[in-house]
Amino acid sequence: MNKRNLEAKRIVIKIGTSSLLYQNTSQLNLRAIERLAFVLSDLKNQGKEVVLVSSGAIGVGMGKLGLTKRPETIPAQQAMASVGQGELLGIYEREFQNYGKSVAQMLLTRDVLVYPQSKKNVFNAFQELLKLNVIPIVNENDTVSVDELDHKTKFGDNDQLSAVVADLIDADLLIMLSDIDGFYSSNPLTDPNAELYHTVTSIDSTIIQSAGGRGTKFGTGGMVTKLKAAKRILSNNQKMVLANGENPRIIYNILAGEPVGTLFAPEQTVTKEGLV
Repeated sequence: MNKRNLEAKRIVIKIGTSSLLYQNTSQLNLRAIERLAFVLSDLKNQGKEVVLVSSGAIGVGMGKLGLTKRPETIPAQQAMASVGQGELLGIYEREFQNYGKSVAQMLLTRDVLVYPQSKKNVFNAFQELLKLNVIPIVNENDTVSVDELDHKTKFGDNDQLSAVVADLIDADLLIMLSDIDGFYSSNPLTDPNAELYHTVTSIDSTIIQSAGGRGTKFGTGGMVTKLKAAKRILSNNQKMVLANGENPRIIYNILAGEPVGTLFAPEQTVTKEGLV
């Protein structure tokens, strides 16, 4: 299989809750965060612009308060997010400081990306932070927004938020790190014949419906939300790679063009650049 042409200067990296927490203890996977900080700091040293979209606030809050079951009510989920967000950012700050890098928290809600003026303000903030060589760390503001939580008017989640951010800042590539190696023809945990798709150029309702349900007890995502994010990326003629984030060093492999994970790219781009 040929190498992919994934030259990218401005990169959005999304890491899921399942990659940040130990599922058996509900506690933070400090080694994963340390590795992530190392890789992203190294990318900054290479001259790349990096934005991190990080899930995990509710999961971290649960772990800090000793809960093993995700709360069912909206206020309880908001409380978990409030407890966990500060804890999570503090750890990120300490890890990135080890490599001389500054981070900035950006908590977004749906409305700021809907109204033109506030959307422009968010864009300007991203631009200024990147100009200052700062790594923005983005999350949904779960404490005041119920759109991402278990709500009938659910806007999305951090999978889709990462695609929105990639569109907003005109990123060259979105790298989505999860607990699965990529997009399969069926659930690889239950179907030994499941096949990994190396490249996807279009997403229809049939593919989304076959993707299964939600993710872990700590997060809001699942394969469906990742495909919806990929659909947004494709509609904007951008590229996205879905890969296993157990070891964040896989980002090096992705940027080197190695055929790991699943590449979502417009068909004309695949044909023209020979991405696979």
